[in-house]
Amino acid sequence: MAVSGIVGVFIFLLTHFITSLADKQDLSGKMFTFPVESDTAHVILVPNQSKSLTAVTVCLRFFSDLTREKSLFSFASPTNDNAFLLFNGNGYHVFQETFARFEGFEDKQNEWNSVCATWDSQTGIAQIWVNGKQSVRKGISKGGIISGTPSIILGQEQDSYGGKFDKAQSFVGMLTDIYMWDSVLPYPEIALYMSYIQQKTVGNVINWRSLDFTANGYVIVENQVN
Repeated sequence: MAVSGIVGVFIFLLTHFITSLADKQDLSGKMFTFPVESDTAHVILVPNQSKSLTAVTVCLRFFSDLTREKSLFSFASPTNDNAFLLFNGNGYHVFQETFARFEGFEDKQNEWNSVCATWDSQTGIAQIWVNGKQSVRKGISKGGIISGTPSIILGQEQDSYGGKFDKAQSFVGMLTDIYMWDSVLPYPEIALYMSYIQQKTVGNVINWRSLDFTANGYVIVENQVN
C-alpha cells in the first residue's frame, strides 16, 4: 500500500476513534437532510458493536425525488467496500461480496419510503421489504462473514474503505429511523416497522434512538417532516 493510502486509512481510523467517544443522541422525530448532490456530504455512524457478522437486518426510511441510482446504506470493512450495501436505482440491490437485484417496487417520489433488507450467511438468503411489500428471496454469499472494524456511511457509496465517493451515486433527500441488527429480524417485527408502529426491539448494531454519529459537509439534522 502506498504511503498516501496508509495515511488515509490512519486518518479514517483516528476519526472513527474520536467519533466513538461522542455522546449518543436520541434522534426520534429527527432526520438527516442531504440538500445537494456532492461527493463530500456524508454521515458516519459508529456501531454499538464491532464483532463479526453472519446475519444482518437494516431498516430505514428515505424521502427523495431522485430517479437516478443512489446509496441508501453503505457498510464497508477493511477488505470489502461492499460488506453490506443497500443501493437503489433500476431496482433495489443488496451487496455482500456478490449482489442480488430486486425488481417490481415503485418508489414514491416526494414521499416517505420504508425499506428493510436482510441477509443470512447460513442460507445465503437475502430479501427486502419496501413500503410493506416483500420481495422474492434470493441467494448471495452463502457462508460469508463480515469482519474487521466497520465503516458505516450514509449519503455516499464507499468505493474504498471510508471514502472514494461518487456524487453520481450520492443521496439527495432525507433519511430517518435507521436501525441495524446482527440477525435476521422476524417478519412480525419488520411488519411493525413498515406500519410505523414502534418495534419491540431496537437495533443492537445501529439504534436511531441512541445514535453515535458525525455529520460531514452539507448535512442538516432537523425535525422530521411528515
